[in-house]
Amino acid sequence: MDRIKYYVTIITILCVSFLGNAQIFNPVEWSASLTQEDEETYIVTFKGEIEDEWHVYSMHEYPEDAIAPIPLSLGFTAKDSLYTLVGKAIESKTKTSYNDTFELDETYFVHEAIIKQKVKLTDAQTTQIKVEMEYQVCKEVCLSEVAYFIFDLEKKTGSVVDAAVFEGKKEETEQIKIIETDNFPVQEDNIISESNSTETPEQQKGIWTIFIIAFFSGFAALLTPCVFPMIPMTVSFFTKQSKNRAVGIRNAFLYGFFIILIYVVLGGIVTRIFGAEYLNELSTSVGFNLIFFVLLIVFAASFLGAFEIMLPNSWANKVDRQADRGGIIGIFFMALALAIVSFSCTGPIVGTLLVEATSKGGIAPIMGMLGFSLALAIPFMLFAMFPGWMNSLPKSGGWLNTVKVVLGFLELAFAFKFLSNADLVLQLHWLEREMFLAIWIAVFGILGFYLLGKIRLPHDSPIEKISVGRLFMAIVTFVFTIYLIPGLWGAPLKLISGFPPPLSYSESPQGIGVSYPVSKEALPEGAKYAEHNIVAFTDYQQGLTYAKKVGKPALIDFTGFACVNCRKMEENVWVEDKVLQLLKNDVVLISLYVDYKEELPESEQYISETTGRKVKTIGNKWSDFQIKKYKANAQPYYVMIDHNENNLSSPVGYTPDAKEFYQWLKQGVNKFK
Repeated sequence: MDRIKYYVTIITILCVSFLGNAQIFNPVEWSASLTQEDEETYIVTFKGEIEDEWHVYSMHEYPEDAIAPIPLSLGFTAKDSLYTLVGKAIESKTKTSYNDTFELDETYFVHEAIIKQKVKLTDAQTTQIKVEMEYQVCKEVCLSEVAYFIFDLEKKTGSVVDAAVFEGKKEETEQIKIIETDNFPVQEDNIISESNSTETPEQQKGIWTIFIIAFFSGFAALLTPCVFPMIPMTVSFFTKQSKNRAVGIRNAFLYGFFIILIYVVLGGIVTRIFGAEYLNELSTSVGFNLIFFVLLIVFAASFLGAFEIMLPNSWANKVDRQADRGGIIGIFFMALALAIVSFSCTGPIVGTLLVEATSKGGIAPIMGMLGFSLALAIPFMLFAMFPGWMNSLPKSGGWLNTVKVVLGFLELAFAFKFLSNADLVLQLHWLEREMFLAIWIAVFGILGFYLLGKIRLPHDSPIEKISVGRLFMAIVTFVFTIYLIPGLWGAPLKLISGFPPPLSYSESPQGIGVSYPVSKEALPEGAKYAEHNIVAFTDYQQGLTYAKKVGKPALIDFTGFACVNCRKMEENVWVEDKVLQLLKNDVVLISLYVDYKEELPESEQYISETTGRKVKTIGNKWSDFQIKKYKANAQPYYVMIDHNENNLSSPVGYTPDAKEFYQWLKQGVNKFK
């Protein structure tokens, strides 16, 4: 029990301290400066650096009777008696987009807000200008904030102060972050509707921000197909290890603790030895996907009753001699297995986190891996407590074996996803969309008959009648099986988008009875038909050259043959009418596959400046390009650029909301025009 308390205390302290600190961070960091035009006239400047994904509403005014966001406002104290304001405040570049909640166009700052106000003194003895700023900063939620500024006319400086200094109840001891903004272009118009920034400065994130991003990324990783199949392994292991509920709870906490420990240690080692790019390559490695396919087939066969996966007898003997130590070692290796096997899907996520965290330096990489592993460990810890509960049920119950068999069928289905990944990367066309769906139809069809009791496996008990719950599961399984069948003839199957190969990777890419190509117009040199007959280039320079020729912006699509979320975007978002029209008519699509295994000519191979590794394949080249230029390593990743290769908007990743993606595309197209 002392050990249980020890591990509980450690994890509790970690959770409480992280979450407690996370609530303190301010999404906007303000600074101020002051410049003098003549004896009586000054310009006060406010600059805010806004965290990624947050935005601050501008000073734009909305109709009085409208339900609208709260605009930013500047409260100048002692105005009129000491000085007057000359004209309206000038704002830096903003964005305007339609808000469904307010049913109006809202105007806001992203990444950076700069506001200038010209002030003319009416009293020559004035030494200070005080300003109280009220604003609203939003993400999923909105925070109403206040910032206080004091401008010293004698020192010609501006500073951000707390409320006590502003009210004169405390002396100002130091000036906070003075900035120079003399070369800031003053705009004649108060508001600029669309984002006119060609390049967004990289925002500095604190280590707690890195932790928060990593924490939510860990939860996202739980939904990937190579983390989910590890759950049955956890059930089996803890079912055998847990003698009672107390032991089960102890093992669960140890399991979670070791997941955290292993990810932090392995993440640091892999980053130091191989670099962050290696993780992304691992997830698209043909060998790794084939190994994982075989492992899942073995696991599936075990749960279907072919054999039992057991630790070696020598391990069991050591556990008998040193019970406590042996149990902890076994749990450690279970956590290690999760970390290694799940890298096929978590690799790109971890890789992106490591690229971002490493660029911050210090302990940021450790904090990133800590946040990721904590989110991954908590659900496994909770789930790992269930074996103790299941052991308290009668041993003769056949429902537990039924659960294992169902999970075995699911593992069997998921196994072919990884075989498909290897086939896609090699472009062998051995496991095309029709064959993949035929396998899934067979697997889930047989599962339906099993649930109805029509099929019995080695460890099943005789079934005289089935329960209502089992009947409902069978109905759901058969409905899903029937849903898959039209996919053999070209149906999109949005429910499972990303799992089967894309429509373009099939015997009939355009559907049964449709000839290819659809368009009679000759394809440009270097182009091909991508999903939904979009003309796409797979070489950056060729695509950019064509974009210049036709006078359109270029949309860079960092993707992968084995990228699940890339397929979801193509099948669920790109297919929407407005999005599809923009992709076909208003941009030049450049799809760069980071897992393309074709080797570059010897003369074009090189050592990467960012990762220190040799770039040998076309996929290596595009992955290195993405890391070097955009400091990102996850796919999908979309960047819209002009003919000078400047960003037309901030790059985005996986964006499942078609309306949001359309607005992002439209913003870039409008900026280009």
